[in-house]
Amino acid sequence: MDDNLCRTRYPIVLIHGAGFRDLKWPVYWGRIPAELQKRGAVVRYGLQDCWASTETNAAEIVRRIEEILAETGAEKVNLIAHSKGGLEARMAASSLGAGEKIASVTTIATPHHGSKTVDLLFQMPRGLFHLAAFAVNNWIRVVGDKKPDFLAVCQGFTTERMARFNEENPDVPGIFYQSYACVMGHPFSDINLSTANFVVNRLEGPNDGLVTVASASWGENCRVLRSNGFRGISHLDAIDLRRAPLSRKAGEGVSDICDVYVRIAADLKQREL
Repeated sequence: MDDNLCRTRYPIVLIHGAGFRDLKWPVYWGRIPAELQKRGAVVRYGLQDCWASTETNAAEIVRRIEEILAETGAEKVNLIAHSKGGLEARMAASSLGAGEKIASVTTIATPHHGSKTVDLLFQMPRGLFHLAAFAVNNWIRVVGDKKPDFLAVCQGFTTERMARFNEENPDVPGIFYQSYACVMGHPFSDINLSTANFVVNRLEGPNDGLVTVASASWGENCRVLRSNGFRGISHLDAIDLRRAPLSRKAGEGVSDICDVYVRIAADLKQREL
């Protein structure tokens, strides 16, 4: 094993998505941080709320970047973000003005172009969403969120809101942007997302149980991740929620999601980032 394979010039900051927190159970990133650190990476976390709005969390990430730079003495950071965290990373870099402190933005399963499925859901009676938001916001405060806003988070995933977001948050010159999409092999690839995968597949196309390949595409390099096994890679597999390899088979696909993150870091190192 190369102990310096992932020793990037700038620290790596992992930015989580909605519904979870970095250091609360279940720990969001599974085996990934340890695999990066074993190969020399300096790893830090975004530590933003799990159900706060994109705007609120992006501002927290800007503050967190300042903290990490002061702690490490680095000039910039590399952001690797999953799901909604990718939107927060882009906003921090763009409209919130932290671009000069960010070397790269790598997004994984991020809904950059929104979801037509969410568009349809918002045609349901609005009272249902307000009821769900009331329940989620009150419960999530118990686990530590300061400003939960479940309704704003869900509205932010509509295609209309994301089109506006993309206009307001263009890529910052000098930052390397890249993205990864994931694909479930079939609805039972991940029992937690089986219904969602089936519905989204019928309405929009190949997806990871939440985000389509088309929506996840952003930046200079856009890659689609598929596993060697039959079940594919779900939205939760992308952050190693099962703490196990995806497949024991050899082949061209991904057998262990940790390998993807190691390759991302190794490539950033090659780019002198």
